[in-house]
Amino acid sequence: DLRTEDVPFDENVKVGIMIEIPSAAMISDLLAKEADFFSVGTNDLIQYTLAIDRANEHVAYLYEPLDPAVLRLLQRVSQAAHEARIPLAMCGEMAGDPLYASILLGMGFQHLSMNVASIPWVKKVVRSVRMEDAVELAALVMRQPTAAHARKTAETFMHDRFPDLMAEL
Repeated sequence: DLRTEDVPFDENVKVGIMIEIPSAAMISDLLAKEADFFSVGTNDLIQYTLAIDRANEHVAYLYEPLDPAVLRLLQRVSQAAHEARIPLAMCGEMAGDPLYASILLGMGFQHLSMNVASIPWVKKVVRSVRMEDAVELAALVMRQPTAAHARKTAETFMHDRFPDLMAEL
């Protein structure tokens, strides 16, 4: 439209996609053909995947980033981004939680956007974990049958490698 209207613009502007709903995650392989990058918005993706209203006190406790359905959607998006060789980012509360940082790295997330208060904690984990360990943890968590099992696996990993950090959290 801009070209047709002779409006100048940068022809090389990158166009990305926010993946915030399960249907977008499910067709991420198709979307990757049209996008220059992906950014996964976890707050909405988790809420819509689990059919949980985070603001409703009666069901908010069921909001669980490590639910196997959520993890499988994240893995699907990561695989699509990597196969298409496009950058993969994440924003939302999950990106700023140090418990999840190693898992996300192991799943192939390259950029994590978070509130400023989370940066020192996540930065410490990212700088300290070996990529091989992050990949191993992500694989272990992906094999867990429930969110509770996945959480226990992640907590054990973090306590073993970052006891000081976990004591502070």
